[in-house]
Amino acid sequence: MNADAYAPVVVVLDGPAGTGKSTVSREIAARLGLSFLDTGAMYRAMTYWLLSNGVDVDDADAVALASEKPVIVSGTDASGPTITVDGQDVSGPIRGPEVTAAVSAVSAVPEVRARLVELQRDSAAAASRGMVAEGRDMGTVVFPNADLKVFLTASAETRAKRRAAQLGISEPHQVAAILADINRRDAADSGRATAPLRKADDAVEVDTSELTPEQVVVRIIELARERAGARLH
Repeated sequence: MNADAYAPVVVVLDGPAGTGKSTVSREIAARLGLSFLDTGAMYRAMTYWLLSNGVDVDDADAVALASEKPVIVSGTDASGPTITVDGQDVSGPIRGPEVTAAVSAVSAVPEVRARLVELQRDSAAAASRGMVAEGRDMGTVVFPNADLKVFLTASAETRAKRRAAQLGISEPHQVAAILADINRRDAADSGRATAPLRKADDAVEVDTSELTPEQVVVRIIELARERAGARLH
């Protein structure tokens, strides 16, 4: 039988912040029995380490020099993914406002991306059955031969409202501030020279603005089964 019939399945989801990539990807991985990789958490972990160690995250040369130092490990069990830096669980701290404000600058440094892309590919290679990976350059750079590439979208306003709801925020000026931050991150992620955020030519675009997370999950699982065939049955 063709060896490809046993090849691990790789499903990737790209898209800007607030489109539901992490929630949807994790649920898809759990239902399909695949590993799960939150690559955004890896960039946040790198950013957290740099900030904690006094590295100026706006100095690309300093970031590049320090980027080889932290030991970043992503647990890929969809039922309980983890992220550690030098053995410390940083799943909580990496979601703080200081890291959020700095992660785009750190992610734009080529040396950072080169190192983390290598770790991401190593994680996929270790996933015997396959992996669902989410991020911003999964389909264009990290896994260009993925079985299924999905590009999740939603309007900036929709994403701001979702984020505000997660944080329990309702004041208009606070929602406006979240929207401004989302627009800033979109511009930074799409405009960087190294691995900018963009839809892969062969990706399926799914607009989540009017869809529930469950509807998105069901749609992508249908697509994955169509592309991977017997390997997911």
